[in-house]
Amino acid sequence: MSQGDGIYPDDLKYTKEHEWLAVHGSIGTVGITHYAQSELGDIVYVEVPAAGAPVVGGEEFGTVESVKAVSEIFAPVSGEILEVNPALAAHPETINRDPYGDGWLLKIRLAEPKEIDALMSAAEYRKYIEEEAN
Repeated sequence: MSQGDGIYPDDLKYTKEHEWLAVHGSIGTVGITHYAQSELGDIVYVEVPAAGAPVVGGEEFGTVESVKAVSEIFAPVSGEILEVNPALAAHPETINRDPYGDGWLLKIRLAEPKEIDALMSAAEYRKYIEEEAN
């Protein structure tokens, strides 16, 4: 994984709701960005559907709870959940430590690969965050 500026890897795609997507063939791995986890603070609980459930691009599929707030998680693309990160049930704080590695949320089989084209590149996401902050 290339790190780009070290915070937003260049080989991922990003949403305006602060999720990332790594695509490997017809499988997408989904997580929340460094920005999202840093804004949330210490994550204490993650709720996502079980494997086999469908997700629809742009729609809420779960929540991340921190000591500050509960935030919805939105699917970057549509598909079927193939796997949920089992480590997060016991150690949700993994998302704070490693949002692009061990802190991934789920893996999905992509239903519409063209949906990826609507997501932001790392450069576009960095610019989006800078604009949001001002």
